[in-house]
Amino acid sequence: MALYDVVDYDVLVIGAGGAGLRAAVEAAGAGVSVGLICKSLLGKAHTVMAEGGIAAALSNVDERDNWCVHFTDTMRGGQYLNNWRMAEIHAKEAPDRVKELEAWGALFDRTRDGRILQRNFGGHKYPRLAHVGDRTGLEMIRTLQDHAIHQKIGVHMEFTIIGLLKEGAAGGVGLSNDGGRVVGALGYEREKGRWFVFRAKAIVLATGGVGRAFKITSNSWEYTGDGQSLAYHAGADLMDMEFVQFHPTGMVWPPSVQGILVTEGVRGEGGILLNNDKRRFMFDDIPELYRNQTADNEEEGWKYTQGDREARRPPELLTRDHVARCIVREIKEGRGSPHKGVYLDISWIKDKIPHAADHIRKKLPSMYHQFMKLADIDITKEPMEVGPTTHYIMGGIRVDADSQMSTVPGLFAAGECAAGLHGANRLGGNSLSDLLVFGKRAGEYAGQWAREHGQGAIDDAVVDSMMRRALEPFERVQGENPYQVQYDLQEMMQDLVGIVRKEEELAEAVLQLEKLKERMGRVAVHGNREYNNGWHTALDLFNLLTVSEAIALSAIRRKESRGAHFREDFPNKDDKNGKYNLIVRKGADGQMQVVQQALAEMRPDLVKLIEEMK
Repeated sequence: MALYDVVDYDVLVIGAGGAGLRAAVEAAGAGVSVGLICKSLLGKAHTVMAEGGIAAALSNVDERDNWCVHFTDTMRGGQYLNNWRMAEIHAKEAPDRVKELEAWGALFDRTRDGRILQRNFGGHKYPRLAHVGDRTGLEMIRTLQDHAIHQKIGVHMEFTIIGLLKEGAAGGVGLSNDGGRVVGALGYEREKGRWFVFRAKAIVLATGGVGRAFKITSNSWEYTGDGQSLAYHAGADLMDMEFVQFHPTGMVWPPSVQGILVTEGVRGEGGILLNNDKRRFMFDDIPELYRNQTADNEEEGWKYTQGDREARRPPELLTRDHVARCIVREIKEGRGSPHKGVYLDISWIKDKIPHAADHIRKKLPSMYHQFMKLADIDITKEPMEVGPTTHYIMGGIRVDADSQMSTVPGLFAAGECAAGLHGANRLGGNSLSDLLVFGKRAGEYAGQWAREHGQGAIDDAVVDSMMRRALEPFERVQGENPYQVQYDLQEMMQDLVGIVRKEEELAEAVLQLEKLKERMGRVAVHGNREYNNGWHTALDLFNLLTVSEAIALSAIRRKESRGAHFREDFPNKDDKNGKYNLIVRKGADGQMQVVQQALAEMRPDLVKLIEEMK
């Protein structure tokens, strides 16, 4: 079988976005050796695409904000399916993580008196998002990367991990892995195709989301569900996989840029949503849950946007799931824009404030250039066309709230590939503070685990089995085109497991997934392992099909509409369905199982807090 190099670390971090970098920094700071795996180049992680800001109750713009309000907003947005302990930790620790990032050199936008400026965002009661124009994720990665280079971290760029190795495990990729703790990972160098075994006492997964399972997505090419799939096949539990967030505003035209994110910051700075009658349709459907917080008319909503603390927020800043469904309704009922979207207009503020064009270019520089260069639209003068795009998955690897360790000993997860914090729906801006808060915790506890445990033994037969399976596509002279299989998967998921779901379509999706798995087994690639994108795509299919099956099976099982999961055949929330999470795990027969897990009882003081906030 192919030869491989062996590299040893105390802690191996797989993924170099915000969560991975923060975990690596924390573990290295604790004195253990750390390796960092990048699927692309360092600094190119999808976190750089995050635009709106970092949610943290700093109270710089509105002194009424505090961790209690942030906690309550997060729980309400997640429809109370959140892991309440994670929501508590997140709300309490996010301000310190933002101040820490500032101390490390992040250049946030400022209030007039020099404090970190915060903007309004969907689902947040008060202005809470610390931001750097609309390039916050880029500044976060720049700062973390600059801080990390002063640590002794081994960086492996353009590597892909295809399997986790466990002590005493038998079998390989795609087989039940019933051994004990995790002790390493098998991967390959994408440029040359060389194999590497990374031995580690603890592993942190920080690989991001699953957006590339869908046709229209804001996610970058790396988001193929690697971490979720690696954890699942190593025996870890997944949770809440039915909850896929479709961001309300992605570009819809021209086709070459379809799905690229249009930040919620546009609406936070005063952008309004219009149908083809030029009417603000979001006033038509304000949920009772948010009616006392939401503007009833355009003038009241504008005052809130400009910082009038007594006014109520515009309905464009309701939670993302609600806004996305309202946009779909307008399109389906024939009130959409020419390219099957709606209009998002920030140019209307020219009638409200002086020098509006300069204000827009200052607050939303990336959006201005994005539309000018990609769609030939000047957003200071005319509206944008936007529509929903697959953006984020609330579900992922089930972790302990405090330590971020999965159900597999020594395997930790943080960021989008972990589940629990967001429940049924994530609030905008909570993702970046999630990366900082739980990236730090994952790195801290992984380092602690590594100090307390020795290096476990790796079974060469397991490594050999994994490599042999990964190389099978080269052995087929003729077979399926991996790009075509991926395209068909994305179209199927978009059509059958998208924003609006129903039983017969979900059942059809499960059948289609079985056929796609058969086709994956017939995929053929040509050439050798160097620079072979066809081979990379063939290997990505395994992860994409794993997470797609988890999403579809969980969506069938949850027979209600809650948060980002909307069932046309069960359009209402059901109290009994709001008392459990859905857990996905691999059965002894290798088949995927979905089981209910009752929600942990919330601490009485937090129950009282939520009641008081209502």
